[in-house]
Amino acid sequence: MKVLIVDDEKMIRAVLREYVEFEGGQADEAEDGMEAVRLVRERDYDVVLMDVMMPRLDGFSAVKEIRKFKQTPVIMLSARGEEYDKLFGFEIGSDDYVTKPFSPKEVMARIHAVVKRSAGRAQENADVYEFEGLKIDVRGRSVYVDGEKAELTPKEYELLFYFVENRGVALTRERLLNKVWGYDFYGDDRTVDTHVKMLRGNLKQYRKFIVTLRGLGYKFET
Repeated sequence: MKVLIVDDEKMIRAVLREYVEFEGGQADEAEDGMEAVRLVRERDYDVVLMDVMMPRLDGFSAVKEIRKFKQTPVIMLSARGEEYDKLFGFEIGSDDYVTKPFSPKEVMARIHAVVKRSAGRAQENADVYEFEGLKIDVRGRSVYVDGEKAELTPKEYELLFYFVENRGVALTRERLLNKVWGYDFYGDDRTVDTHVKMLRGNLKQYRKFIVTLRGLGYKFET
């Protein structure tokens, strides 16, 4: 679980980070809305904890910006517990709202609930994957790079989908040959390497997601 903690109070960020990491998660920190928007644009998070009152760019404005390019779940954190603020938070696209002072255990419970709901929605919409400016439409067998359709061969598409389906997993060349080309395929490791090279070329700057594991194979990592 990857969490972005956004708050201008260093102590609050430290406490929440400790709880996230205690439960085996990873946490990044941002001290204002502008930094939060930049990080969400560059990285993929399971949930964002967003304070409302911050310098440079407040939490509500940051959520509005994030919703222009990603649907990452957001839990608002605020000392203002008025009904209007909560309703406004939901209207602009936040998923939950926690009033300060809060219990870190309560925040963690809400994180797990929001992530679980999000995973359910993702399962329903698993035909489309988006990683920054890379969009993969499984049902439509289409891949878009910054809005432009990439022309992939059928095998490149199957290879990319297998990478995405197993993102974060180290994949040996042998496994890729077996799963993408089939157990009865009589090729060798060079077949995989050649197709990965062509696929990377078509993905342009998003080739970075396909990481080479020296002496082993590859991994799709965002």
